[in-house]
Amino acid sequence: MWYGGYVSIMKLITTIVRPERLPEVKAALFQAGITGITLSRVSGHGGEQEIVSQYRGNTVVMEFHEKVKIEMVCSEPYVEACIKAILASARTGEVGDGKIFVQAIERVIRIRTGEIDNAALTAVNADAVQRAALETAQHAGVGAGEGDS
Repeated sequence: MWYGGYVSIMKLITTIVRPERLPEVKAALFQAGITGITLSRVSGHGGEQEIVSQYRGNTVVMEFHEKVKIEMVCSEPYVEACIKAILASARTGEVGDGKIFVQAIERVIRIRTGEIDNAALTAVNADAVQRAALETAQHAGVGAGEGDS
């Protein structure tokens, strides 16, 4: 969308991850400056093998696996950082780690204020979150550099 002299590019990033990786994924997203997320508990089937178990003497085939679906809308500068954060924190190397879907978003409107597009995406506490994320990244970089010499 053309907005104030520039094109506002926004993406809906949806990821499906293992529930046990949720704390790591949330932490990585917040460190990357992603402040607004929506979580849903979902079940699905991809490349994993079916789980066969016994329940009251009957054989039960569990076709679906419990997963967590995380959705967030990001402005263009945060899209790659978001994807990298998910990949680094959700990957175990095993079948069933999940997927990331990236879709274009045409328009966003904050209901409370009527703000649109990028202004509607910016969290009320975004400055504090961004500062904390930068400080964490800088400290991590400094700490990593000290041990290398």
